[in-house]
Amino acid sequence: MAKIGYARVSTADQNPQLQLDALDSAGCLKVYTDHASGTKADRPQWNACLADLRAGDTLTIWRIDRLGRNLRDLIDIVTTLQTRGVGVQSLCNGLVDTTTAHGALVFGMFALMAEYEAALIRERTQAGLAAARARGRRGGRTPKMTPALIGKAQRMYDSRQFTMAEIAASCSVTPMTIYRHVRTDQHKKTKTIDI
Repeated sequence: MAKIGYARVSTADQNPQLQLDALDSAGCLKVYTDHASGTKADRPQWNACLADLRAGDTLTIWRIDRLGRNLRDLIDIVTTLQTRGVGVQSLCNGLVDTTTAHGALVFGMFALMAEYEAALIRERTQAGLAAARARGRRGGRTPKMTPALIGKAQRMYDSRQFTMAEIAASCSVTPMTIYRHVRTDQHKKTKTIDI
């Protein structure tokens, strides 16, 4: 039943000493320190810390945001640790301390709120997409080549007075866009072979 500390600063020029002092005062036997972003998956000291934690241990952190950048990641990390029998304690904001009944309750409420928020976002997104479809709107970008522009480009091509680059410039698109929309097979001549 060891108390293991974890400290993280986002960049190499930041100093983790404040966190290290707090973790030392809290009685951590071992402290792992990373100099990496909270979203970066590759945090070598975090991986070593996870490997070192055993059932009955407590992971102590200076502030809860040292574990992850967003609530979903944080909940996933703490839930994973709880299933391994590892408690999590935050020193600065006593909100998260899964080693106590009160702290576990508060964390559970955070987890429920995060799930609720994710469900609301999904619902709103689906409702917005359905409403847009009902109004006849499709997703994605508006096509650059309207039927009128396609007709103009086809007429310019058929006149044989303009290059593809000139047609593209007059339609404010790239030549490749013109190639995709203009029928070029109308004026192809077939070769005949004399025998």
